[in-house]
Amino acid sequence: MTPREQEEYRALRDTIRERGTARVWIFVAGVVAWAGLVIATAALAALPVATLLPLLVLAAVFEAVFSLHTGVERIGRYLQVFAEETTGWEHTAMAYGRAYRSAGTDPLFAIVFLAAAFLNFVPVLVAEPVAMEVGVIGTIHVLFVVRVLMARHAAGRQRAVDLERFQALKKS
Repeated sequence: MTPREQEEYRALRDTIRERGTARVWIFVAGVVAWAGLVIATAALAALPVATLLPLLVLAAVFEAVFSLHTGVERIGRYLQVFAEETTGWEHTAMAYGRAYRSAGTDPLFAIVFLAAAFLNFVPVLVAEPVAMEVGVIGTIHVLFVVRVLMARHAAGRQRAVDLERFQALKKS
């Protein structure tokens, strides 16, 4: 590796570390903010539509987590293809992931986001809404759930797809 390539490698590794840490802190802070909003809206607002504000915050936190995760994975695949030859931590991490799929953690915290979406809907039901309110607000909550599930599916395929794309770029 040239000195420039070594510096790029170090900078990208630092980026992976920093974004990985930021992803966790954004998740923790976002869930705390969401929980505070749920409690506030449940205590102060009688209208079921008030649950949309905490849901919006929950969705924003999820999109931030998803964006950071996607970026980190993409940088990892770039390093795997352009900075590593045939061995290295990226190759080992991918091989481990293929061999032990169920041993991994949930980098998107999808289960927590799905549970939060369910809990976010509880105040709607407590407010004794009319059917139209349940339908509209429920649909918006379901759309968020679908988004989380779609992102989780995309994240599960991202490593292989990005690896293939970077390998094709390297060949051309």
